[in-house]
Amino acid sequence: MEILMAFVIGILFMIATYLMLSKSLLRIIVGTGLLSHGAHLLILTMGGLKRGAAPILGGNEESYTDPLPQALILTAIVISFGVTAFFLVLAYRSYQELGTDNVEGMRGTEKDD
Repeated sequence: MEILMAFVIGILFMIATYLMLSKSLLRIIVGTGLLSHGAHLLILTMGGLKRGAAPILGGNEESYTDPLPQALILTAIVISFGVTAFFLVLAYRSYQELGTDNVEGMRGTEKDD
């Protein structure tokens, strides 16, 4: 199962890198989102994909799952949603001001200075 997850993580990172190198702001934002999802899967896979009981103190379970990767991913999901919302608002505002979402078109000219 870890091999399959490694391929999925690699594909997500590959697509995210391709999108982040494009000139459109929306593609960059989608690439950032895909990169964060790839990082979430990487953390989950590094924590170990195993089945077991819930980690309850006082229980006499022989195998239990580690709650740390899930806690890290939950925190990372909240942060990535906030960053994505900020990027979307920033892109919308820049589109209103400049009339384009092309990064090359957002550069100022010497006449603007």
